[in-house]
Amino acid sequence: MDSDATSLDRSALVDETANAIRARIMSGEIPIGAQLRQAELAARLGISRTPIREALRQLQAGGLIEVLPRRGAVVRVPSPWEVREAYEVRAELEGLACERAVRRVTRTLLAELRGTNDVLRANERPPAPPGPGAPVSPTTLANDRFHTLIHEMAGNERLARTIREINEAFPRNVSALVLQDDPRHRADNLAEHERIVAALEAEDAKLARREMRDHVLAAGEQLARWYERRTATVFRG
Repeated sequence: MDSDATSLDRSALVDETANAIRARIMSGEIPIGAQLRQAELAARLGISRTPIREALRQLQAGGLIEVLPRRGAVVRVPSPWEVREAYEVRAELEGLACERAVRRVTRTLLAELRGTNDVLRANERPPAPPGPGAPVSPTTLANDRFHTLIHEMAGNERLARTIREINEAFPRNVSALVLQDDPRHRADNLAEHERIVAALEAEDAKLARREMRDHVLAAGEQLARWYERRTATVFRG
């Protein structure tokens, strides 16, 4: 029993460590292309190197990091084709979630969706991108909440979990940078959100699915182009 308990405790610590490192990568605190030095991570998280080593293996298996010759573990830089493939799948799943949400949408939920769009509209000219470790911007939080609210309305946890897994393959701060870099993309993003809300309000399931699908595909294309422009210069460390 003691051995089993120790094993469970060790596994829980590895999972917790992997989640902590993943959160730092997703926020941009550890940027894409950066080296992941076990000693530094152990000191930062206040634990030994053993769970760090196991957590890095877990993140490597998930595709978020890779091990390169002479550099060791680094945050993996996705290729543009990977982004396009992932977003093609995500578009279909989010379209399904939006179609399902039509059956459960209420005035209160519509008002919350519009509230997230109000935040996006109020930040049409966002400040310069924050540095690593800075708080998540209201724009990013509002954009994420718009999508997760629809996932919740869909009422299918497996569907929502699969979408999350796709999202977690790519650092979230990069998506925020894409919006910050392109005023036209920000305007298009808001307009697409508003069309999705209109389709939900009209209880038009087919239109809601199509609008969400097109929205996610457009976002994926913008993200893929961002990686295309920066692949050669993104490595640090």
